[in-house]
Amino acid sequence: MIDSSEPFVIIAIDGGAATGKSTTAGAVSARFHLLHVDTGAFYRTITLALLEAGVSPCDAAAVARALPGLAITTGARGRRAVMELNGGDPAARLREPRVNENVSHFAALDEVRDFLLEYQRGQADVALEHGFRGLVMEGRDIGSVIFPDADFRFFLQAEESERTRRRALQGETDEIGKRDAMDAGRKSAPLICPPGAMTINTTALSLDEVVETISREVETRLPRACSA
Repeated sequence: MIDSSEPFVIIAIDGGAATGKSTTAGAVSARFHLLHVDTGAFYRTITLALLEAGVSPCDAAAVARALPGLAITTGARGRRAVMELNGGDPAARLREPRVNENVSHFAALDEVRDFLLEYQRGQADVALEHGFRGLVMEGRDIGSVIFPDADFRFFLQAEESERTRRRALQGETDEIGKRDAMDAGRKSAPLICPPGAMTINTTALSLDEVVETISREVETRLPRACSA
């Protein structure tokens, strides 16, 4: 159970592909006993489900018809929130090439973003139900759309060459520049640095340095967890 005398803290971490959002959010969640919510995984799960249903991102009407029929639930694996598909965790399949190629196309659709809006905001209730002191949510519109009043908002960026190198080390191919251009140019909830967010260039920083930068800010509201 959480200590009711402590504040419930929401941390938003936004940024483009391979800027370090996931590893940073995971480390911060461990340090402060927060639920780690990777919204990119949500969009990838929806993408996988729609592709398997034979739906194309070019057919918005078909997407709108298919979305209500998806069997979506929420689970928690340790500190990580999981969007379950048909009762299972699809994590092992979310980096397939076809998902990489289509996720930004599906994410640009109002139908998909509207479908996920309240689901993402509802992760705060999930965190409370599982005894967390708050949540750290990563994505591309968290501080601008999902939680614009988050206690802390950060925007990570890095040089494209470094981000491409990071993806290669992970054994993945990802058209980073193309994806970011699509996400920044979409009409609905574009990828932007939210006004007032702290910008962190991770190009030449280690994970520990990025986490420490964020932790110093968070500690103004929430002490580190005893188990950290």
